[in-house]
Amino acid sequence: MRPFAQRMKQNGDGFRKRKIDVLQVNMGRYCNQACLHCHVEAGPGRKEIMGRETVQAVLRFLEGSAIPTVDITGGAPELNPNFEYLVKSCVRLKRHVIDRCNLTVVFEPGKDYLPEFFRENRVELICSLPCYLEENVDRQRGDGTFELSIRALQILNQLGYGVPDTGLTLHLVYNPFGAYLPPPQDTLEQEYKRVLQEKHGIVFTRLYCLTNAPITRFEKFLKRRGEYDRYMDLLESTFNAATLDYVMCKNLLSVGWEGSVYDCDFNQMLEMPLRDQKGRPLKIWELAANVVEGRQILVGNHCYACTAGTGSSCSGVVIS
Repeated sequence: MRPFAQRMKQNGDGFRKRKIDVLQVNMGRYCNQACLHCHVEAGPGRKEIMGRETVQAVLRFLEGSAIPTVDITGGAPELNPNFEYLVKSCVRLKRHVIDRCNLTVVFEPGKDYLPEFFRENRVELICSLPCYLEENVDRQRGDGTFELSIRALQILNQLGYGVPDTGLTLHLVYNPFGAYLPPPQDTLEQEYKRVLQEKHGIVFTRLYCLTNAPITRFEKFLKRRGEYDRYMDLLESTFNAATLDYVMCKNLLSVGWEGSVYDCDFNQMLEMPLRDQKGRPLKIWELAANVVEGRQILVGNHCYACTAGTGSSCSGVVIS
């Protein structure tokens, strides 16, 4: 395999950060699910959660910047006791808030208020539903997950989420089940909308198709099946240079649960932080947004996942 870094050399010195317009905050790895494709390796047994002091540092950084969007993720970020405080504080700062929700979290003890909380704060929801078929979802995310996810979506629909002209955005996320790229996003979105409407009366805004990064839990899954090398060959052979100007790492800054900062969430899981001139990992409380702009982006072979085919980002495909 040709190292991804070598491909970047063909671009000269151009693979650098632009102005940051998304601050992605990973609130920890604690989750009520343990999905096969999860690059965070989140689960019920994980103890890493972002504390209040780090949340405060995130808010100070945000207040000193013009970054318009805060993208909150995990784990299940809603299980962090500081989640509501972070959301409300970002709203007070007049920032747009995105929550990456696994849907079933609203049925965890004491979390039934979440749908109303989302609506009150006009939170944009990006929700995991890796298929519209029950057997596929349960195989990837655990028995009973599909039924709970459908119930959660119906509750959100009743509040106006995903309904046209309400301003309450509800996106769904598709992840492949194995060593292949997602199908065309627009085509799959039409099928999702048809099946979910006909069978469950569910509507939503957009479908995001994400390519699974060959790291952490998904890497182990592929290696157990003897599919890792084939998957990496597929990603490399479908590399598309046209995606490079649109990948999420260009204008996103990722913050880990303990305060380190990264080019993206994948680099975070691979422990590839931004570093100062002495080689020390940079922390969010040491940073200003304008310092990040123009920095060289750290890359590895996992970056082939974001640049294969039509590309992949936190908002689905990156080019038509």
